[in-house]
Amino acid sequence: MSLDTVDRLVVFLAKRDGIDKLVKTFQYVAKLACWQVEATRPEAAERFKKWEVASGLSRKAFRTGRSLTGFNALRRNPGATPVIRFLAVLANSGEMVYFFFDHFLWLSRIGTLDPKIAKKMSFISAFGESFGYVFFIIIDCIFIRQRLRSLKRLRTNNEPKEEVSGKVSEIQGDIVMRMMGISANVADLIIALAEIQPNPFCNHTVTLGISGLVSAWAGWYRNWPS
Repeated sequence: MSLDTVDRLVVFLAKRDGIDKLVKTFQYVAKLACWQVEATRPEAAERFKKWEVASGLSRKAFRTGRSLTGFNALRRNPGATPVIRFLAVLANSGEMVYFFFDHFLWLSRIGTLDPKIAKKMSFISAFGESFGYVFFIIIDCIFIRQRLRSLKRLRTNNEPKEEVSGKVSEIQGDIVMRMMGISANVADLIIALAEIQPNPFCNHTVTLGISGLVSAWAGWYRNWPS
């Protein structure tokens, strides 16, 4: 029996990444809503701010243990070539730092650890995040280039049309997924840069809000059950 929309939504939300993307959507919708009404409706802005903060803390709780994901990826599937393996080590190392110190950031913000360390934990976590995402973006760009070359070869060979059509669809699907990955990583990189090197563009509420939603919705697309 094929899955309908409700079935897919249930499967999506059963995944940790699925619920994370849903709550991330709440977080950045609340951020934009707070910015929109803060001058005219301060009470509503305060409620939206509380929603944003609660969503952010909830996401950090959901990510408990995620620092092991990068380690396991390197252990199980480090990459097919020396270049990809090298880039994967850099990318996953950055992500492991991000998630590991994010645990301490969460504990300091809820008061379990000294709140004074929150700023330092946030900086280290954001630095690891931005470092890792740069190399994840490079890896996806390399694979997209390879897939485009494969498409070109397929369209010029003499294989049966049915076989070529299936391979083309598979390659195009992989390219789309990698484009979604690049979109999410670029958006998250902007958010991380706002913490590492504050500047008027990255730290503007609209920039952060749109970046957060782009990352969340790209994650929805990548994790949505087929």
